Amino acid sequence: MSDKIEAQKKAGAAFLETNKSLEGIVEIPEGIQYLVIKEGSGEYPDVNATVKAHYKGTLLDGKEFDNSFKRGQPFSAPLKALIKGWQIALPMMKEGSHWRLWIPSDLAYGDRGAGSDIPGGATLIFEVELLEIVK
Repeated sequence: MSDKIEAQKKAGAAFLETNKSLEGIVEIPEGIQYLVIKEGSGEYPDVNATVKAHYKGTLLDGKEFDNSFKRGQPFSAPLKALIKGWQIALPMMKEGSHWRLWIPSDLAYGDRGAGSDIPGGATLIFEVELLEIVK
């Protein structure tokens, strides 16, 4: 099992190393990379906020594991209840923003993965549209 996790981590690190040199990609010190698709004009959420957002999550190979856009149903959740990568990235987004995020496994689901769709050690790609800060 640990060989599979290590392989995922190595593939993620190699991907992120190449990805960060592409036009428009920003890497922050924590290792998260993002691309601004659309900049919003609303407020920034703080870490104690509850957010309403749409998102699509994929693995590096393009396999989609969740998509609220397709369901037509955004989700609302306290930011503190989300994966660490979202807790770091979403406070950098204004309401109305639409970003693509690349999140290393240690800021996502780590070695344990999630369910049958997200393997341990996986770097994840999320397309996130921050609709609003729930008051």
